[in-house]
Amino acid sequence: MPAVRRRCRPRQPRTRRPGRSGPGFRVPARRCRCPPALPDRSARGSLVDGVAGASARREHRRRQAKREAAVRAAHPRIGGLILALTDEPQSTRAWQRGAVGEERLAQRLNQLTGKGVRLLHDRRIPGTRANIDHLAVTASGVYVIDAKRFTGRPHLRVDGGFLRPRTEMLMVGTRNCTKLLDGVLGQVQLVASALASCPQAKDSPVRGMLCFVDADWPLIAGSFRIAQIDVLWPGKAAEKLTSPGALTPADIDLIHHHLAAAFPRA
Repeated sequence: MPAVRRRCRPRQPRTRRPGRSGPGFRVPARRCRCPPALPDRSARGSLVDGVAGASARREHRRRQAKREAAVRAAHPRIGGLILALTDEPQSTRAWQRGAVGEERLAQRLNQLTGKGVRLLHDRRIPGTRANIDHLAVTASGVYVIDAKRFTGRPHLRVDGGFLRPRTEMLMVGTRNCTKLLDGVLGQVQLVASALASCPQAKDSPVRGMLCFVDADWPLIAGSFRIAQIDVLWPGKAAEKLTSPGALTPADIDLIHHHLAAAFPRA
């Protein structure tokens, strides 16, 4: 049952009738001695804030509308037929595919709120057009989670050795996806900078995750770490997010509120 917030108003001064204690005598206002009102928890947001995939779906609709308008303007009579018989460009479909990936991952993460995990979905990076897919605040720290919906099996490829420098590459099937790590590392730095002014997060680590949804993961093991980024699937991410740590529920609440203000909804 939510706490009832009590509001106390000082009593208005009363004017006594002349002659009782001097003409126009006014009784001083009484000081309120009621206990202070409890903070409104709803002002700090719910356990889950934001709509996963919202900005990606908006971008997909914008590109859809732009293409439809261009086709109909170029072919007024058969524009509808052309749109019905042709597929969207891959660059447009990628936004819808990405939105689905974010939504599916959010469904899994939202199940963790009963285990002390607080979430922020689809957060805007101020001053840019970029966004952070998911932020999770848990007892073990703060996690920046980037959702990817790729086909193929993610794996770590190591080249070099004794005679050549050792290099690590993030592969998904036969595709080199190492550049994805740069985006997550940049987001981790931004989140760490935003938490520098939050006392509760002073000793709290900020970690990055690349979570591949619908990828061809093996039945046993499969997750790995590269460039200080965990590469895994939604179930493995949930396991890491619920690991024990030093942050208290009050700390988690304040850090979550701080990040919600630093990275508003996209």
